[in-house]
Amino acid sequence: MNVSGGVEVRHGQKMVYMCGYLPGATTQRLPLLSPVAVNFPGTCYSWNDVCGGGCGFAMALSESGKLITWGSTNDLGQSYLTSGKHGEIPEPFPLPPEAYIVNAAAGWAHCVTVTDCGEVYTWGWKECIPSGKVFGEPSIGISLEQDVPGWQSSLSTEQVSPRCQGSRSTEGTASTTSGEDSMKRRRVSSAKQTAESSSSGDDTLTALPCLVTLNPGVRIASVAAGGRHTLALSDIGQVWGWGYGGEGQLGLGSRIRMVSSPHLVPCIDSTSYGKDRSTTLARGRMCSEGQGLRAPGSYVKGIACGGRHSVVITDAGALLTFGWGLYGQCGQGTTDDELSPTCVSSLLGIRIDGVAAGLWHTVCTSAAGDVYVFGGNQFGQLGTGSDQAEVLPRLVDSPNLENMHAKNISCGSRHTALLTEGGKVFCWGWNKYGQLGLGDVIDRKIPSEVAIEGYVPKNVACGWWHTLLLA
Repeated sequence: MNVSGGVEVRHGQKMVYMCGYLPGATTQRLPLLSPVAVNFPGTCYSWNDVCGGGCGFAMALSESGKLITWGSTNDLGQSYLTSGKHGEIPEPFPLPPEAYIVNAAAGWAHCVTVTDCGEVYTWGWKECIPSGKVFGEPSIGISLEQDVPGWQSSLSTEQVSPRCQGSRSTEGTASTTSGEDSMKRRRVSSAKQTAESSSSGDDTLTALPCLVTLNPGVRIASVAAGGRHTLALSDIGQVWGWGYGGEGQLGLGSRIRMVSSPHLVPCIDSTSYGKDRSTTLARGRMCSEGQGLRAPGSYVKGIACGGRHSVVITDAGALLTFGWGLYGQCGQGTTDDELSPTCVSSLLGIRIDGVAAGLWHTVCTSAAGDVYVFGGNQFGQLGTGSDQAEVLPRLVDSPNLENMHAKNISCGSRHTALLTEGGKVFCWGWNKYGQLGLGDVIDRKIPSEVAIEGYVPKNVACGWWHTLLLA
């Protein structure tokens, strides 16, 4: 990677800037405390969007539909393998050449992408990979394509479903990401497969890219990756999930440990799918079982995955959460886990437009441009001015955001980044590696503006310990 601090932006040229810690991003392997430019060598590719990345690697999209990765270090670890072994120099991840990527997300050590025709490729930890067609690396003597079943986890208490078939879609938008804590390496009990990408000898921890099989006619629009689970949003507003679900993050109503094939997450009454959406706005998932309220909306328009929890937005602007609730990250007023999608009733009446989730916290933006937060706050990642957790959504009323209209939001493991309509970037939370881009390593408990000169940010996306800006 070519890194510079004072790059002149040419008219019409998109630029990517990064700050924080990507161990292989520079020869010095030091955190970058302020945003610096990330440049392609030569003129082979140009930037299109940023997707954040996982633990120890970054991801972005090129104008030609390639997934570009960089920042991993050659230690034969999981991040090195998951990122495509790309260090300083940004390079296309080795997906099938015909795959035009429009959306991507990464968890701790797995990635998922969406093509322009709605197909989904995923790779990384085997227990995160469902059934599908695996693509190998001819350079290491592996056949290009192999059909394999879903990986079986030794932690499974219940194994779900036979393989499904098919998958197509047309468009996608970026989703958030990230999870950690219990994301330690876990062994997989399945028999050794011939398609392995690990050169470290630990072939139970990584899998080659897999073309996910979904029900016939399903076309995926966007994806989100959690610690060890994945959500995929279809072009008709259905949510599909797979991977680990021990805390309810797959929304299937139980603590199922492993889902080896994509399953429909019952976010909204299934009878509303495929109908005239305008006539079914009153239908929805229960807001409160005790009160019998329902979340307004007829389909899901946005998804996000945290470490072990999930969040979705309906077309009517209602927010539903499910999964791990220890820090209040489900926003239900308790620290209980939510095993099924449950409406955040305290936000009813406020139209939610965007959402992001970190390891222990959740951040959402309203149509009015306000920011609401809940969950863990050990490092100030909620931006409320304290380190107190919030079990109910709280408005971020920092003077720094006065007269600002929130446009895009993203969460790292314990930090938050916000892009305003006016092109300003604010960051807050954990800053051990300079991921806030403020020139130091001091945590911030309130939104702090990132000093930017010479370019106008268009998007922001957080990785585990880093932040990417598109300008």
